[in-house]
Amino acid sequence: MAKLSKQSRRELIDALRRRYRESSAADKARILDEFVAVTGYHCKHAIRVLGRSGPEYVCRTSRSPVYDDAVREAIGVLWEAADRICGKRLKALLPVLVPSLERHGHLALDETVRQRVLSASAATIDRLLRPRRQSAGKQRRRRQQPRVAQGIPVRTFADWDDPKPGFAEVDLVAHCGDRVEGSFAHTLVLADIASGWIECVPLLVRDSALVADAFERLRTTMPFAMRGIDSDNGSEFINDALVAFCTRHGIEFTRSRPYRKNDQAWVEQKNGAVVRRLVGHGRLEGLRGVEALERLYAASRLFVNFFQPSFKLLEKQRQGARVHKRYQLPQTPCERLMASKDIDQSTKDKLTAVMITLDPLRLLDEIRAVQHHIAGLQRGETLHVLPHRDADLDRFLKELARAWKSGEVRPTHRRDAKPERYWRTRPDPFEAVWPRVALWLESEPDQTAKALLQRLRKDGEDFTDGQLRTLQRRVKEWRLQAARRLVFAAPRSHDRSVDTVRT
Repeated sequence: MAKLSKQSRRELIDALRRRYRESSAADKARILDEFVAVTGYHCKHAIRVLGRSGPEYVCRTSRSPVYDDAVREAIGVLWEAADRICGKRLKALLPVLVPSLERHGHLALDETVRQRVLSASAATIDRLLRPRRQSAGKQRRRRQQPRVAQGIPVRTFADWDDPKPGFAEVDLVAHCGDRVEGSFAHTLVLADIASGWIECVPLLVRDSALVADAFERLRTTMPFAMRGIDSDNGSEFINDALVAFCTRHGIEFTRSRPYRKNDQAWVEQKNGAVVRRLVGHGRLEGLRGVEALERLYAASRLFVNFFQPSFKLLEKQRQGARVHKRYQLPQTPCERLMASKDIDQSTKDKLTAVMITLDPLRLLDEIRAVQHHIAGLQRGETLHVLPHRDADLDRFLKELARAWKSGEVRPTHRRDAKPERYWRTRPDPFEAVWPRVALWLESEPDQTAKALLQRLRKDGEDFTDGQLRTLQRRVKEWRLQAARRLVFAAPRSHDRSVDTVRT
């Protein structure tokens, strides 16, 4: 449709205005439709134009700016003088800042410019300062969500409605230690919702291509089909490569809400209960670290999925501020798969065959050996893990009975032994009077430290109530030494006579 000129529109409005006002409602509707179709006006605007008796309403095309370049420059100078604060704070500061700068001869504003600067609102100040902030780099752009994420549906924790085996949550665990600079190893964790089956794959670095390759590997090694994965919003998951992988194999791909870790509660629990429990929080990097993780997960995969029962939430009810939870009886992931109706019999037979061949003690011994190797790598040592022999396994079995005496049995979680403290940080306040106190204890061993402290005060010694605990420790040490002297004293007279008869 050709665009009408202003003169043509005016002629058309003058021709239709009187006929429009004198027509019936039905005729008005017909005239209005034709007028809108010809002019392109909005219906409400067309009604106002045709119903007005005066000339056609002409929109203002432009107006002279209220805040010209002089005002803009003045506000820019004041913004710099105020150390680039925000518009709301600058608006509140202007009545104080402008007179102060004028008083010291730093600023000389025209009266009109001065009034407009002081009358500008905070929004106007921000609008006038926007080009300066952008060029100065002070206005940070908000991180935009990747375009590929807009096509991935969001799934929350409440959206899991008793899914079939194969729907899993995935996450990455970083083995960076106490610093995040440089490259370090990661672990891709996959936790099945229905059974609790867990798969761990070590990655040399955090890279989307390695993540896609790991999913290709998991799809062939898992005992059941991969039906769906739910990830966080990290770029290692939200990318075209993983979307193409899921589309190619018919896998449902969902993501959690940003900054809502509880949406992935299943895999987050496995991150701590399995990965961190096995590996710890130390730093692992390079091929040696990845190879150690590979061997650790090869043994822990079978040990956890076949010999580690876990709880599963059955229902949750909230009553006010209190939440009541009920759990199913603990079962291993393998037992849940065997009881599932969605797993075919051939898969169950394979799981049973694998279960028969597994030795849990040998798997645990392998885990402890690799943990010792990983602990050395985290400390910067270079160790070699040798294959275990039956003699080593027998030794490991004998050590299990007294392992509790050693404290922490996981090498990845042992703390370095602290040297025994034998020095004092403060001078002993009872050092000068202790010989006197020792004589009192020799004569009356049952005296309490409190009674001894009161006795010292009566003798003129200046001791406070806060020093009672120190005296109690010294009295306890004295009694311990006295008990040792009794135990390791010389034999009594009748004991010596018995020895004389024997000789």
